Amino acid sequence: MPEDFWGNAIFSVTPTILLGLIFWFAMRAIIRADRAERQTYSQIEAEERARLEKLGADPHE
Repeated sequence: MPEDFWGNAIFSVTPTILLGLIFWFAMRAIIRADRAERQTYSQIEAEERARLEKLGADPHE
């Protein structure tokens, strides 16, 4: 009887834990990709601003 209880308890909780871990890894990958994209975009924008300043051009004209 106790073996059945613990076996059922483990098999009942395992799918929830696995789905939670899959969700966590997916969200972590999305957030890291977004962070890297924003960082790259900021770097490109800074390079473009420096290039425009070097040329002496007004970006609003």
